[in-house]
Amino acid sequence: MAIGDMSKMELKRNIRAEFMHRLPVEQQEVEMVERKGLGHPDSLCDGIADAVSVALCKEYLDKFGMVLHHNTDKVQLVAGRSDPKYGGGEITSPIYILLGGRATREFEGEEVAVDIVALQAAREYLKSIVRNLDVDRDVVIESRLGKGSADLLQVFKEKDREIPVANDTSFGVAHAPLSEVETIASNVEGRVMSDYRHRENAIGEDMKVMALREGDNITLTVGDAFVSRYVDDHDHYTTIKSNLKQFVTDVAEECTGRSVTTHVNRADTAETVYITVTGTSAEMGDDGAAGRGNRCNGLITPGRPMSMEGAAGKNPVNHTGKIYNLLAIEIANEIVATVDGVREVYVMLLSEIGRRIDDPRVATARIIPESTEMTATIEHKAVRIMDEWLSNVQEITERAIRGELRTF
Repeated sequence: MAIGDMSKMELKRNIRAEFMHRLPVEQQEVEMVERKGLGHPDSLCDGIADAVSVALCKEYLDKFGMVLHHNTDKVQLVAGRSDPKYGGGEITSPIYILLGGRATREFEGEEVAVDIVALQAAREYLKSIVRNLDVDRDVVIESRLGKGSADLLQVFKEKDREIPVANDTSFGVAHAPLSEVETIASNVEGRVMSDYRHRENAIGEDMKVMALREGDNITLTVGDAFVSRYVDDHDHYTTIKSNLKQFVTDVAEECTGRSVTTHVNRADTAETVYITVTGTSAEMGDDGAAGRGNRCNGLITPGRPMSMEGAAGKNPVNHTGKIYNLLAIEIANEIVATVDGVREVYVMLLSEIGRRIDDPRVATARIIPESTEMTATIEHKAVRIMDEWLSNVQEITERAIRGELRTF
């Protein structure tokens, strides 16, 4: 990344690097990782929340030349009802989605069409993700975005402020590098969505990957909501499932030399199989909410430090619960990529309400080194990288406004 303006670099920040003496994740006996796919009801809520935020950012910039206060992270999904059948099926009751949160509705005497912008963004996002869902017919979306509180709105009105101040005391957490199992969980869903589903129409977007490593044995449990209109009968279903299992195994084996065992739709019986009309369980029986799924790295990793902050939909200007989680990922990845001798790094950033976002209460990198011989050099370089990124923290804001950073 480019080093920021030197006037920013002169700020004396509370940055620390420390070294940990513990087994790296790859050497631990048991590791668990989960990925909720794009069509999972929780992921749909995250995606809608971020899509609405990005759309509002664009609207505010077009009208006022600045992003105004908003947090669109309170999205709820209530599942509909459906009747899937081999070769067909139908939605019998619509999916209901509630857009909650806060947004600036009026600024300097001009009204903003917040609900229209939000509803359009939500519908366009759903259409782009769930290809077999008739959004106009089978989804009811309601906007109940409220008005932002006066104290938060005031921060956004201070146009002359060079660096925004944190809206809350909250923290961001990230780690690098990803383990083999983490890479597998991410790659499997990513490759199925970007590649395999375009070859097999029956593949639904609601895919969940649970990866377990016990020693050198990896077990993948994959659930995918097959689309009933593209499944002729039980034998055809079995063939589709077998082919998906082989594809998933092949993707996993590209990432590891360990043993891989894959299970697909493991709850199936001779009488009951996992088919849906649309390719998402949101059509019947599986509700969703923003902030309940993947973290900003796209994974759920119980063996790693994580923030419980749901970043999707939060404003990218001064909401450190979003900014710091995204920033921590960038810092961790750069430390691993550019500093020799780092086996693992965990980055933690803590904001303080009312304090400039480029000056956290504390920023720390906890490092597992490959050896103890280079710790002084590693510490110096890690601190410098954190300082440089903090001096350029608004790069995160700009990229988030453009929708370039993954939050789930």
